[in-house]
Amino acid sequence: MEENIFQGMEYVYEVYRQGSFQKAAEKLFISQPSVSASVRRAEERAGCCLFDRSMKPLQLTECGRHYIDAVERIIAIEREFSEFVNDRDGLKRGSLVLGGSSLFSSLVLPPLMGEFRRRYPQVSLELVEDTTANLEDLLLKGSIDIMLDYETAGGEAFDSEVLEEERIILSVPKSFIDCDRLKKYILDPSEISKAGESGVPAVPLREFKNMPFVLLKPANDSRRRAEQICAGYGFEPQVIMEFDQQMTAYLASCSGIGISFTGSMLISRTVPNPDVCCFLLDGAQSRRNVCVFKKRGRYTTKAAEAFLALAKENKA
Repeated sequence: MEENIFQGMEYVYEVYRQGSFQKAAEKLFISQPSVSASVRRAEERAGCCLFDRSMKPLQLTECGRHYIDAVERIIAIEREFSEFVNDRDGLKRGSLVLGGSSLFSSLVLPPLMGEFRRRYPQVSLELVEDTTANLEDLLLKGSIDIMLDYETAGGEAFDSEVLEEERIILSVPKSFIDCDRLKKYILDPSEISKAGESGVPAVPLREFKNMPFVLLKPANDSRRRAEQICAGYGFEPQVIMEFDQQMTAYLASCSGIGISFTGSMLISRTVPNPDVCCFLLDGAQSRRNVCVFKKRGRYTTKAAEAFLALAKENKA
């Protein structure tokens, strides 16, 4: 019988995913020499080297790239068929892999996952935390089933469904302002989740044009919106620090460093900080949708459908 050229592909794929033999061995709970030997045998069956071992970090050869592409197609086909078979048993077995950036993975998805586990304990549940770009790639490859992100993510390759609208809130250190003078604009912590329905008026942003701001880095949607909101009031924010994550910028505001633009989803899911005041902003750029993304045309499992129903029920 002809030898299966993809025998042992799981070892090659894990080395590719982890970027090193040692990290792959730790993930697979076997020794590094065992992983190295398995990869060498896979290379012998393929008739070419799959990794350029002279590069740091480890890189795929041209043959290796084609091998990994084929492996990912095999995994996607196996997974889709397995999902179809599992669905015949309802939700008595199966799996669901969720994806989210740092904010969604730390504050939004865990409570939903906990409730899902209570309802469907026999379904395997996994969470992948990564950047939006990497999650989109995983969603296209079929490595994750559902991605939670802002409406700016995705494209024609994905179907999306709005879960809820988020408001962008201005987070201002109390030491920067006269709280009594701006009292009518300050949002109570209990009003953050329903900020648009609170009846509290939007603050005139020009009040803060000469104050220091801490914003996200330029490629981020929150940064783009912040600059456009400020431009609507005729000024550019004085940026003294830039961060990668919303949480970091918000905590910088809580520490008295600068003013930040923070999603209501983050503030409403954290303990209110007495050292920061929150203000509602007006304009289209202060509103954005939180969406669930799925790969267009891919079979939607009963587990995925159940999770989507749960997310809508709990409004993410």
